[in-house]
Amino acid sequence: MPDVLHALDNGVSWITLNRPEAMNAVTWDQRERIIALLAEASADPAVRAVVVTATGRGFCAGADLRGSPPVGDRVAGDVARMIRQGAQRFIAAVMDCEKPVIAAVNGTAAGIGAHLAFACDLVLAAESARFVEVFARRGLVPDGGGAYLLPRLIGPQRTKELMYFGDALPAAEAHAMGLVNRVVPAEDLPKTARAWAERLAQGPTRALALTKQLVNASLDADRTTAFAAEATAQELNMTTRDAQEGVASFVERREARYEGR
Repeated sequence: MPDVLHALDNGVSWITLNRPEAMNAVTWDQRERIIALLAEASADPAVRAVVVTATGRGFCAGADLRGSPPVGDRVAGDVARMIRQGAQRFIAAVMDCEKPVIAAVNGTAAGIGAHLAFACDLVLAAESARFVEVFARRGLVPDGGGAYLLPRLIGPQRTKELMYFGDALPAAEAHAMGLVNRVVPAEDLPKTARAWAERLAQGPTRALALTKQLVNASLDADRTTAFAAEATAQELNMTTRDAQEGVASFVERREARYEGR
């Protein structure tokens, strides 16, 4: 069986980590495959939403460094280059994907696995899931965009608590903090992820892509820049068939039928 399963169903690209024996600790090959699938999702009009999930008890237990290419004798700059080309590129691929990405977290998400989930647009978690900022427990600095993502999601004080202590955060507490959109029984996770993803896949795909870009960029922009980006996005969006259909359906008092174009 491949380490990453992939299927396209009803406009949804399903990306499934498949190393349950290793709690889905992500290898170099898995990371590259997922990055490629996310890029394909952006470019393929048939893909209108993405779900990232995993098999077994774990969502992703972090990075499996044994699967990385050998680095030989390290010199100054090697680790930084590895992080830029590896963990950071991985997380950026999720954030930059032009289609909405849902994380369906079925179990433990630790280290880069937690950041993979938090980089997604929407996060669903099984009641048994937990999130662990494990880096400090290993004497490491958080990577994979964690120190960028978490303060923007929950603020600096809570971020420091999670990162300094490295305690496991149960799904219910992650939901209360705002890191998770919804917590469901484990048996309901696939069904809920499918319902959310297929609802997104029936939506105005280009408008959702532009919305994602606006929201993500707003976290680093001043008001003038954000307002200018908003106006430009709406200008671009009004050239799409879906925008025209949305306006027509409102005028004609009927349900919109979006094509993703």
